[in-house]
Amino acid sequence: MPLSDDELVQFNKMRAILLATRKETRMLNDYYEGVHLLRQLGLAIPEELKRFTVQVNWPRVVVDAIKRRLIVTGFRRPGSDAADDDLWGIWQYNNMDERASFAHTDALALKRSYVCVSTNGEDPKFPLISVESPEEMIALRDPRTHRIVAAMRMYGKNVFGSDRKVTLYFPDRTVWLQLNDNGRWEDEFDPDPHELGTPAVVALVNRDRATRVTGSVAEGVSEMADIIPIADSASRALTNAQLAQETVSTPQKFALGMAITDFVDPVTGAPVPKWDAYFGSVWASANKDAKIGQLEAADLGNFEKMMNIYARVGSGVTGLPIEYFGLNTQNPPSEAGQRAGETRLINTVEERQVTFGSSWESVNRLVLRFRDGEWKQDARRLETVWRDAGTPTRAQITDAVVKEFQAGLTDWETAQESLGRSPETIKRMKDRRAADTATSLGFGVQAANEAV
Repeated sequence: MPLSDDELVQFNKMRAILLATRKETRMLNDYYEGVHLLRQLGLAIPEELKRFTVQVNWPRVVVDAIKRRLIVTGFRRPGSDAADDDLWGIWQYNNMDERASFAHTDALALKRSYVCVSTNGEDPKFPLISVESPEEMIALRDPRTHRIVAAMRMYGKNVFGSDRKVTLYFPDRTVWLQLNDNGRWEDEFDPDPHELGTPAVVALVNRDRATRVTGSVAEGVSEMADIIPIADSASRALTNAQLAQETVSTPQKFALGMAITDFVDPVTGAPVPKWDAYFGSVWASANKDAKIGQLEAADLGNFEKMMNIYARVGSGVTGLPIEYFGLNTQNPPSEAGQRAGETRLINTVEERQVTFGSSWESVNRLVLRFRDGEWKQDARRLETVWRDAGTPTRAQITDAVVKEFQAGLTDWETAQESLGRSPETIKRMKDRRAADTATSLGFGVQAANEAV
């Protein structure tokens, strides 16, 4: 079935946006991977000296510091005190413990990432969840409702780097196209008329705002935006330091008034090898006109000072503790002091938990729709359960949870969630508690009968 006029307009628009944003997406990915090229080095360092380039991969440090604290531990339905076992089972079936980290990393580093939900032909009870790269995928939103109205994934590159396949996600159907030899898009498979009323795609957008960033054609802001220029400057400083280490960091010797005959073996008359002359012969010359001296080595301490400045600036603009940039305090902070020093980082993670949690709840609403064949009204009030964004010790967490439980401020299952236990672990603990209770009751009845 050919695309309608509206669908064709959306297809062309999404294709134009995706192609326009790919260059920036790849650049940000190179920064995260630490394989980018420092453009300012082109004028300062000759081509043959570029092997001395040192990359300071602080962009990855910033992203990973946040990503490592974004750990989903379950999903809670309205009116329930515990995480939902069915949703967690589907999460585990799709290996989302690992793949959720992929989505968080791409969203933080590359501005956004995408999650798709589809029917599982092998077992409909477990819909499939896949994480897609923003290099291949883009989505359009309704400006009034801010909901996704269409999405597209381009992939299947040929030897020339051109995309040969496209998947289009529309509110009522999904379409698969491929590029034929005549340069025309044609159906690869029959369309899927799912009639969901919404594309089966959810976007995780980093630093989403009502006002789009100037010059941006797509959503989101990279978490690395503030640290990239600082990391480039730090990389340049370290590169220059390495060049200085190779040239002026050791005392340089000089000899004036030497003649070519001073570099000839007096016995054989053969030229003295350069290294032999440098390490011995020159500095013991019999030439009365020779003047030999030594230049002082350059002090490289200024490079250390500059790196310290860059580290402090990086800590200031990102909110990460200074230790994340390689500077340690003389006295290790206490546990309370460490958490206080991470206040800005913890607040950043908690903000991402809110925005990304909303996206994961949308994913689970689609999961329930694919599994049950109908939209669940109570699913609109799903809650994502996250691990604590801070870094308290296990003893501190346990002590706080025990006190809350004893004071009646929390129930047993919520206490287990606060300790970071997964829904499956909590379920096993509940079964064992129930079994122990039944056994204890059995022993009590037996003892009472024996007493009679």
